[in-house]
Parts: sequence; structure tokens; C-alpha cells
Amino acid sequence: MVGRMPKGFRALSVGGGERGQATVEAAVLIPVLFVALLLLLQPGILLYDRMVMQGAAAEGCRLLATKTEALGDMDGSCEAFVRHRLGAVPPLDCFHVHRGGCSWDIELVGDEGSQTVSVTVGTDVRPLPLLDAGAALLGMTDAAGNLHVEATTSTPTQPAWVDGTETGRDPARWIGAWLR
Repeated sequence: MVGRMPKGFRALSVGGGERGQATVEAAVLIPVLFVALLLLLQPGILLYDRMVMQGAAAEGCRLLATKTEALGDMDGSCEAFVRHRLGAVPPLDCFHVHRGGCSWDIELVGDEGSQTVSVTVGTDVRPLPLLDAGAALLGMTDAAGNLHVEATTSTPTQPAWVDGTETGRDPARWIGAWLR
């Protein structure tokens, strides 16, 4: 007999004849959840890249503010220091595209004799699947299909209170207070 349950067994159905409804809902919901996760993952990757790049640029500015010509050419060591800080970014194309080795774009401007120092760090990032087509349609990618991410930090080499312009005090006055 088809359709009859043995005595003592009950069919578990919610709402009458809607058996298999959860399977259909899951078949629709799971791809939607994966697409939503994918849409949240790319901004998270870009935010992580930008935070690491901003931190490395800030550390580079602190180092540049103390760079003197008396120690010789420190540009190479300053750049190596910034590259070391950028090592926190994974070597995957969705985080940082490598072009024949480590290809960070690092620009160092200034030294301790300058009013301000500036460090700019840039890289290319390959968008995740599905998002690369959207980024290309919006014109956000270059010819290779990559996004360009850049972080710049600029800071004065001396705080404003040192030269007395902010407080209106003469530096010789507060230096003289120590010598008394």
C-alpha cells in the first residue's frame, strides 16, 4: 500500500503538504549568502591593505624625520624599513599583486631639515571573482584588471611648540629655563 504509514508512525510534515520546502529554500538561500559573503570580503581585504599601508607610511615618516645626511645615504634603509612593515600583507594577488618580485610603490620625501616629511605607499590588488567584472564596468581597474590602492602620510618634522609659533613663546626662553 502506497501512501499509508505503518501503525504507530506519524508523518512529520509542517503545514500539510509542504514536504521538501526547506530544501527548496536552502537551495535559494545558500547561493545568496555566499554572494553576500563575497561582497563583504573584498572591502575587508582592501581595508586591511590600507591599514597596513597607512601604518607602514606613518612609521616611515617617523624614520624620515630623523634622517640626516651625516649618516650617508639612508634612502635605501628607509625604504627597506617600510617594505619590512608591509610584509604583514599576504603575498596573494587579492591582497597585493607581485610583478616579478615585491612590487610596492614607495615614495619618500623629506628629511630632518625639511618642514614636513611624506611617505606614499601604493600597490595593485586583483579583485575577487564577480567583483572584477563590476569594477571593470565602473572603470575602477587598469588595463591588467587590477585596482590601485594608495596610502599617503605626511607629518611635520618638529612639533609646533618647538619653534614657538603655536604658543607665542620664544624657544630660547624655555631652553634658558633648563640652564639656570
